[in-house]
Amino acid sequence: MTAGEKAKAKVEQAEGKAKEAVGNAVGNDRMTAEGQAEKSTGDVREAKEKVKDAFKH
Repeated sequence: MTAGEKAKAKVEQAEGKAKEAVGNAVGNDRMTAEGQAEKSTGDVREAKEKVKDAFKH
């Protein structure tokens, strides 16, 4: 996994988790959904990089 892609995935996951928490706290369903989507995007990016790494070795 390249360091840049790994970092990008972790940042997306963290931002999504934070946005989701803020959305829940203030009762904003749209923000909560956006946070979940960002977190999922980060999860997918991380999984893609792990698969790429698995085939390198």
